[in-house]
Amino acid sequence: MITLLTSALVAMIFTLLLTPLFARAFRRLNLGQFVRADTPTAHVMKRGTPSMGGVVFISAAIVGYFVGHWAGREGPTGSGLLVILMMVSLGIVGFVDDYLKVRRKNSTGLSGPLKIVGTVVAGVVFTVIALNYRDSHQAMPISTAISFVRDLPFDFVAVFGTGVGIILLVAWVVLITTSVSNAVNLTDGLDGLAAGSSVLAIGSYIVIGFWQNNQSCFSGRLIEADRFKCYEVSSPLDLSVIAAAIVGALIGFLWWNTSPAQIMMGDTGAFAIGGALAALAILSRTEVLLVLIGGLYLIITGQVIVQRIYFKLSRGKRIWRASPLHHHFEMKGWAEVTIVVRFWIIAGLFVASGVGVFYAEWLYR
Repeated sequence: MITLLTSALVAMIFTLLLTPLFARAFRRLNLGQFVRADTPTAHVMKRGTPSMGGVVFISAAIVGYFVGHWAGREGPTGSGLLVILMMVSLGIVGFVDDYLKVRRKNSTGLSGPLKIVGTVVAGVVFTVIALNYRDSHQAMPISTAISFVRDLPFDFVAVFGTGVGIILLVAWVVLITTSVSNAVNLTDGLDGLAAGSSVLAIGSYIVIGFWQNNQSCFSGRLIEADRFKCYEVSSPLDLSVIAAAIVGALIGFLWWNTSPAQIMMGDTGAFAIGGALAALAILSRTEVLLVLIGGLYLIITGQVIVQRIYFKLSRGKRIWRASPLHHHFEMKGWAEVTIVVRFWIIAGLFVASGVGVFYAEWLYR
């Protein structure tokens, strides 16, 4: 518990105190936000706002995680380090995209195919390391099965054999990572929207990891009657610790990112959050449950997909005034703060539902 609380507190203090310094440094380096011509008029005022703010909370989360372990006098685990690996890897992809936009002074950053290549590389490295690592209980951080609240009967290796099964597992990890990182990126369109909703989504894994640790199959505290309910998750408490560090970092960052934002997270931050969220879901064996926990991201992404398909099929007609969905409400005249708070509420309801399903599965198992 000391490790978890210290990680969150240190990360939050880091971003609270140092974000303004990063913002001033980014402004001097002309690393300002580029605003496209087709965005709502209110966004023109945001042109030049320091971007790449993801660098701040990525750094804060890593510092908080390691300081927390130092304070708790215990070493980091493979699971926690894998989450950091995925977060940093996707953050680098987003950083390159942000840097190219700033350098070119337009919205043309890293091309779509190159973003996919970056995500594939991150997914392959993540999966290979996770498959070859064993914790003190000789458990792998990653499962070769598709998981909902725990592993489902469908196992890639058992069904297709080791070679094909591992390839399909890598494809599954890449699909999750690509989907979540792009969904978070689409959500990052208003001040504080992505950061606030991500606090709620990633915060759910503090609860999930803590509960899985208390009900771990590797714990000697469980009574025999509860053995069939236990979780075979590697180092679930450390997943809770890294989740707490990221949440603490985002809360401190959100202080400066709310409207009017003094710094933007950019693709650096959005991709990093998506990578961390995907890794937490995969390692806690709840990747299908992430559809509910990240319900807001699913709605926003779905609206963009439907809008684009309809636009092409109807030769220029639209269902909504704009996409992503938050820009539609801006075009209708809603205040930015109103949209953000209402979307936070929606995100919170989805997260509560996801955690509720997680607990209900254990309760009625």
